Amino acid sequence: MKSGFVNILACAGILVVADSAAAADVYSPVAPETHQLVIEPGWTFSVAPYFWAAGLSGEVGQFGLPPVDVDASFGDIVDHLDFGAMAIGEARYGRYSIFGDIMYSKISGVAGTPRGILASNVAVSSETFAGLVGAGYSLFESNSGRLDVVAGVRVWSVENDISFSGGILDGLSQSDGATWVDGMAGFRGNYSITPNIYLTAWGLVGAGEADIDWDVAGAIGYRFNDQISAVAGYRALGVDYNNDDGFIFDVVQQGPILGLVVRF
Repeated sequence: MKSGFVNILACAGILVVADSAAAADVYSPVAPETHQLVIEPGWTFSVAPYFWAAGLSGEVGQFGLPPVDVDASFGDIVDHLDFGAMAIGEARYGRYSIFGDIMYSKISGVAGTPRGILASNVAVSSETFAGLVGAGYSLFESNSGRLDVVAGVRVWSVENDISFSGGILDGLSQSDGATWVDGMAGFRGNYSITPNIYLTAWGLVGAGEADIDWDVAGAIGYRFNDQISAVAGYRALGVDYNNDDGFIFDVVQQGPILGLVVRF
């Protein structure tokens, strides 16, 4: 039961947050890149679904229970995944940009108890939402690269349900969760190697209701044409949150990331 229960709890922490897809440039591993960086007149927009094969490690505490150490691979998480959606978008006007990044996942699982006295089975379901909204400004631009400063707000929401069947606790169910907000700031940059191939990276750090909230990534991208680009890289994200009710979410998620961007 412990292994299954820990894996399920680990799934509650999966999220991936790529910062945003750029319009005329890139700072996220899911955005297109132009070889000659040009500030285009008027508004430009981009949207990008993405996939993050992230594992999770750290400490989780909920339901008034002592904190549990978790160390789940991406495969462990996928085994319990019911639904997941990740997407980012950006609107850019000259040097200014407004971006958003949302992620939602729902996982569930059932584990049998060793003795079956308190309960025969324990069912756990978890819903996790993470969203980042922010704005950026280009500090430096050249024909081959760009550096942006960005700031925004990240909202987290985690809701877990546990229910028992059989045994003394038959029919008992309980919910636990938390919602919190953190301010974020950092930099994003990109560099064109060829007209089609580019490098991109970013780093964000912040705090608020969480003690610390951070996000770093690096990737290589390939631009097929003016509208479509693909990227592949690696990302790590961490958050350390706890409240007076004993809810603890102190985790690090990391793994390869893939994305496809459509610009219009």
